[in-house]
Amino acid sequence: MNDLKDRNDIIVLVNKFYDKVNKDDKIAFFFNDITKVNWDLHLPKMYDFWETLIFGKKAYKGNPMLKHVLMAQKEPMEAHHFERWLSLWKKTIAENFKGERADIALYKAEQIGGLMAFKVKQFK
Repeated sequence: MNDLKDRNDIIVLVNKFYDKVNKDDKIAFFFNDITKVNWDLHLPKMYDFWETLIFGKKAYKGNPMLKHVLMAQKEPMEAHHFERWLSLWKKTIAENFKGERADIALYKAEQIGGLMAFKVKQFK
């Protein structure tokens, strides 16, 4: 199994992850029912987001915290939702990648999930 090496690997990772998310009985509704995500717009933003975090490229521009706070105002987001998100992310990485950058992707996701869970809890 190879490590994450470029944007193409980010695309594979993000697509496989969101395939899992879209089928998940615990969190899919946030994306499909609450926010009605336009996947054609959302996925390229996520490629940029993860490319920025993992490879240090300045690809992503946005405020993910604000988007999650606004979503949490529509539907409460609990710690178990973030835990599920992280679990699906970890599973996707474990199934497809191994190495230093894969470890960075795991570490960054743990940081993001914890921070998001803490911040959105304040806006319930």
